[in-house]
Amino acid sequence: MLEQDVGAARAYAEASRAAATRRAYQSDWTIFAAWCDARQIEPRPAAPAAVATFLASEAAAGVKPSTIGRRLAAIGYMHRVAGLDPPQQCVGAQAIRDVLAGIRRTHGARKARKRAADADMLRDMLHGIDGDSPRSVRDRALLAIGMAGAFRRSELVALRLEEVAMVPEGIRILIGRSKTDQEGEGVTIAIPEGTRIRPKQLLLDWVRLAGFDEGPVFRKLTPQGRITVKPMSDRGVALVVKARAAAAGYDPEEVAGHSLRAGFLTEAARRGANIFKMREQSRHKSLEVLSDYVRNHELFTDHAGERFL
Repeated sequence: MLEQDVGAARAYAEASRAAATRRAYQSDWTIFAAWCDARQIEPRPAAPAAVATFLASEAAAGVKPSTIGRRLAAIGYMHRVAGLDPPQQCVGAQAIRDVLAGIRRTHGARKARKRAADADMLRDMLHGIDGDSPRSVRDRALLAIGMAGAFRRSELVALRLEEVAMVPEGIRILIGRSKTDQEGEGVTIAIPEGTRIRPKQLLLDWVRLAGFDEGPVFRKLTPQGRITVKPMSDRGVALVVKARAAAAGYDPEEVAGHSLRAGFLTEAARRGANIFKMREQSRHKSLEVLSDYVRNHELFTDHAGERFL
């Protein structure tokens, strides 16, 4: 009985992190465990000095500071799941903090942002999709809805037909669970019908062609173009964005799945949208990220030196 209770507790603890995060943590933990095994060091519980040495070796091998930070988070997570104190909270953890600070100071670099698929770029991408094959119709709807709803890739692939309501003004979409709503309370967003990108019409075209009444909105296609019952993967979204950007004449290396979400925020800031309305659509918990979009657009607006430079 106790063993079952412990197993249930462990399952709930694991569910506290998104599936993608758990996969990344498992990969990071495997790397750390292999490093420990090669040096005959106990990976769990791990001594803070050992963890600090591991992080330093990762930096020396050219691993990015952001990835090293995730490695440390994974080590701590795996300890907590096993009922142990994370090394970064144990006596001697100052060694970990010092090594991390040194890594960031020595190897820290500005995070490279992917290009935002703003309204002009998105229209180019949509115009570059020829024909009415299932792949063409799906991809047009995917790009338009992804941008218009400021969706994360994980939200797009999790979207279900039961959560989509067509209304005279456009579309109402219930997002059941997202990165900032891990408890699954849900939030409803609106997408206007539109006159340029026309996200509602493009989604209707896809839903009618797919012929489903329920289940995933954006579905995986076979290599031959047959519509399956399986949802797309988040990687699949990124591949579509890259492929359609390339077809429209853009460098596919400059874009990613996040480009659709960033495109909405970039265009909204450019058009002078209220930052609180932007957050209502993007569902950011903090205004700081949104402020960056607004600041980047307004760098030269009412500049302090405008009258004398």
